Amino acid sequence: MNDSIRINGIKGFGYHGVFAEETKNGQDFLVDVELILDLEKASKSDDLADTVDYGAICDLVVAAITGTPYKLIEKLAGVIADEILATANLVEIALVTVHKPSAPVNAVTSDINVMVIRTR
Repeated sequence: MNDSIRINGIKGFGYHGVFAEETKNGQDFLVDVELILDLEKASKSDDLADTVDYGAICDLVVAAITGTPYKLIEKLAGVIADEILATANLVEIALVTVHKPSAPVNAVTSDINVMVIRTR
């Protein structure tokens, strides 16, 4: 399968982290999603019912970012990917990257992120 839908930079404010200041003060998180699915039918029908509603995916991601706090962004990414597969039946593979640009590390970085890949 070669078709995909990509959504980059879904932003939300959350309280994920290991350190007390992260869970108290929170920070911005960005999430990129790539959904691997067959888009042939949608490309012919021009019907939303034949594809994935990327607005609903954005809502799902923002709810995960702003919802239950997790210690690890690996957990957050996994929760998002699992929820996508549970709700978007056409998706065969979900790639989810969680960016934590303000991660508390002792180095100058432009970004720290993790990617999980979940397959149906």
